[in-house]
Amino acid sequence: MFPLMATTAERGPGRAKKKGSGRVTQAGQAGSLQSDRYTPPIPKSVRTSPRWMGFLIIALFVLGVLTIILDYANALPGGVNNIYLVVAIGLILAGLIVATRYH
Repeated sequence: MFPLMATTAERGPGRAKKKGSGRVTQAGQAGSLQSDRYTPPIPKSVRTSPRWMGFLIIALFVLGVLTIILDYANALPGGVNNIYLVVAIGLILAGLIVATRYH
């Protein structure tokens, strides 16, 4: 339909032309270099988090939220004190940090 347009196989993004097939040397040739950067897979025992870690995440979140609620209701000793809010935000942040390490 449009004979002047190149097919997508002949063109790259924009108006640039494709350089080639991609592979320069054949595998197994004498001149090819092998990579020494092999990283073995991580064993499943390392990838699995301990069972208590999930409970720790939930406990940190619940303690943080409970501290905020109790501070709002003036049920904590010390009167009006922002240290409880700092502790609550610290507990929630600690829960988030532990959650990023959970597998």
